[in-house]
Formats: sequence, structure tokens, C-alpha cells
Amino acid sequence: MSIKETLRSDLTEAIRGRNEITASTIRMVLTAITNEEVAGKEARVLTDDEVIVVLSREAKKRREAAEAFEGAGHAEKAALEKAEGEVIAKYLPAELSADESKQIIADAIAATGATGPADMGKVMGAIKSKIAGKADGALVSSLVKESLNK
Repeated sequence: MSIKETLRSDLTEAIRGRNEITASTIRMVLTAITNEEVAGKEARVLTDDEVIVVLSREAKKRREAAEAFEGAGHAEKAALEKAEGEVIAKYLPAELSADESKQIIADAIAATGATGPADMGKVMGAIKSKIAGKADGALVSSLVKESLNK
């Protein structure tokens, strides 16, 4: 069963169980997936890896919105954004630890023969598929910079 099919099934269950937050969050995610599918010149069906990228993007939006609401003193809205983020997180693969990320980066540096900061694009390209949806891109970018500046 694909992630999209799982989302649709869970949406039905959430509606039947009258779980408003879960139902609205899944609807929003399915809309984002559909928008991604019809974007561009021709419509296509997203693979599970592409769906994970969309889910990661939506989860990041929720994290950032929760932080903004907390900073502005809107605790209720921040709590709602966090709850939506938790629903989305159920469909994402487990996050990579810092050590696992560093190992993937080290392997990519060795495989690409990267020697300095100028080779950052090569390394990021090599690890992109391995970390998609499993690690924060900004964190990985900073770890790659740190590794290449040694």
C-alpha cells in the first residue's frame, strides 16, 4: 500500500472517528500531494519518495508556523500547528540521527572525491536521495559544510 493510499484510508477512519485535527491535516496533505501531481506541463502520479518530500515540506511548514505563533504569544494556534505536525510525522520515515547523517556525508565525500567547500554541490547531490524526508536539509547542509571545511 502506497503512502497516498494509506493517507486516504486513514482519512476515512479519522472522519468516521470524528477526529477533526487528523482529518483536516490529512485532507490538507492530500491536497498538497495533488497540487504537486498536477503542477507542471502534464499531470503525473507521485512516487512514495516524492510523497515523502511533500510530507517533509508540510511538516516543516507546521514547525515554522508553531515557532512563529509561540513567538507572537498565540499558544493555542501554536498547539494546533504542533498537533498537525505530529499527524504528518506519522507518515514520514524515522529521522536520521546526527551520527547516521555524518556517516552518509562521509561516504558521499569519499565517493565523490570532494576536497573542499567548492565541492558541496557534488556531495549534496549524492546524499539527497538518501536523506530525503529523513533529515532536516539545513542541518545536513551545515554538516556537509563543516565536513568539507576540515
